[in-house]
Amino acid sequence: MIEYELHRIRAAELHRRAEYERLVREALRGRREARRATVARRRAGREAPSDTGRPGRHRLARTA
Repeated sequence: MIEYELHRIRAAELHRRAEYERLVREALRGRREARRATVARRRAGREAPSDTGRPGRHRLARTA
């Protein structure tokens, strides 16, 4: 009887783990699709590229 209960516990844990991994894959797939859609809109010219706000050069010259 103990082996049967252990089997049920292990099977339930495998089911929980599989469901979690499915959710993770689904979330990653959604992020990937959103990123691709953003890139496609930018290429179509509907959205300007984002400005990071970081200057390309230092504002002040270095001192000696």
